[in-house]
Amino acid sequence: MKVENLKIIGSWRDVKDAARTTVGLIPGDSDPPSYWKKRMLLAEHSPIRMLMVSWIWVDLPSWVSVHMVRHKIGIEHFVSTQRTDRTGVNRGELPQGALVRHKCIANAQAIITISRKRLCGQAAFLTQMAWAEFLISLNKKEPELYEACVPECFYRGFCPEFKSCGRGGVDFFKENLERYRKV
Repeated sequence: MKVENLKIIGSWRDVKDAARTTVGLIPGDSDPPSYWKKRMLLAEHSPIRMLMVSWIWVDLPSWVSVHMVRHKIGIEHFVSTQRTDRTGVNRGELPQGALVRHKCIANAQAIITISRKRLCGQAAFLTQMAWAEFLISLNKKEPELYEACVPECFYRGFCPEFKSCGRGGVDFFKENLERYRKV
């Protein structure tokens, strides 16, 4: 599985102008600095929804795609069909591992929220890898958004799962939690 065609829709100036509007200011004439972007993302203020990302997973196992389509708020999914009348293949005979193309468009808030669940050590390994592959591609274009994408335990500072993966008791957790919170 791989990520292709990642595009940023909207701009940080759009986010900044929306934020200025919320506090009664007029639009500005410059892009915000990196530290401002990180603070907005960590605060999860509503203007971050102006920043959108579009991408395609190629050769994603169908069962992993099903995990991803569970996310609904702030994201749209477009998955290649397995309908027999469209493909000529009896979909009743296709395995769960059949490969699909899965296109998404999501806002920054949705990406942060999905990361909390799909980077969790309790998520299926291939699902974690698919999301990590997306985040690696995202980091090349939006490093501040990438840095705000962490598993639930980093986000909350503890593991809320019924059965923990054990990440919380190691130095790795502490180091990454500090890095996540650093502005």
